Amino acid sequence: MWIRTLSTNECTELLAGHHVARLACARNGRPYVVPIYYAYAENALYAFSIPGKKIDWMRANPLVSVLVESPLQRRQWKSVIADGRYEELPERIGHKRQRDHAWSLLNKHTDWWEPGALKPATPPLADDARHIFFRIVIEELSGREAKE
Repeated sequence: MWIRTLSTNECTELLAGHHVARLACARNGRPYVVPIYYAYAENALYAFSIPGKKIDWMRANPLVSVLVESPLQRRQWKSVIADGRYEELPERIGHKRQRDHAWSLLNKHTDWWEPGALKPATPPLADDARHIFFRIVIEELSGREAKE
């Protein structure tokens, strides 16, 4: 097996070609990792959620990491880590264009809202005004590929 470093272009291609990632955030010295559904555009990952632990933690510490993986075959894979900053896109003047942009990117995919709106043992919150659109502005990218 050999492992090589992906170029910046290869990293962005992998981000653009996928929609599920692992988001890592930290608060009070404790890590927290959770899957998110995202859309990639303009050096940012756009996502959606309802209030909860990940939003609370990212508000307290906006520095996050996101892992996107692409398994190819046995012992072959690609992965990208995007380090960046959480930015909430609130529903108020000054953020409407960015929020609408996030919605338009995510809306291109079927049932994009379900991972962010569904919680264990609760009904969907599709009409809930507490929806939070956010983006992770990418500050640093790195990637690796393993092949036989």
